[in-house]
Amino acid sequence: MTLPRDYRGQTCALSRSMEIVGERWTLLILRDAFYGVRRFGEFAAHLAVPRAVLTDRLATLVEAGVLDRRPEPGTGRREVYVLTPKGIALWPAVRALTAWGEEFYAAEGGPRRVFRHVGDEAPIDTGGRCTGCGTAVPVEDVLVTPGPGLGPPTEDADPVTAALARPHRLLTPLISRPRPPHPITAPSGRPTRGPQR
Repeated sequence: MTLPRDYRGQTCALSRSMEIVGERWTLLILRDAFYGVRRFGEFAAHLAVPRAVLTDRLATLVEAGVLDRRPEPGTGRREVYVLTPKGIALWPAVRALTAWGEEFYAAEGGPRRVFRHVGDEAPIDTGGRCTGCGTAVPVEDVLVTPGPGLGPPTEDADPVTAALARPHRLLTPLISRPRPPHPITAPSGRPTRGPQR
């Protein structure tokens, strides 16, 4: 039996919020969006979520105004998913749930990821403040870094997992599109299409 998406009879703000972000996979999709994942295939590969489920969850988040689907810069052919201001406002909830999980369901060896302040690279506490300078750190100034519980990526790791093995500023694209090859310039200055013979 499929559960309904809404909480009939519940009228509080939490139940209305859960109708948008409470389904299985949704918070992990949002976490990845904060990490800078933008393409459908990258979400699918990193999360190993069924494509039909991912399509549904992304559509729900776009319809709710949490994500925006737009043409990928520079290509115009592919689409990417980008957090809207409404989506970015979910960062304290995502950060708090991550901290809660680290406290009560910690990975062996310690946290897999550590959030740091870009300004001084000091860790950010569970309340979102820099442990070095004491300021409240906005999401755009958060650096996600590998923690002691994160092992090295395997050879068959998906591109997102491999990219997250290095420090990365939240909200910036995690994986850059490779640039199309430039034509080779012949000695005469004329571009050629293939290797010179």
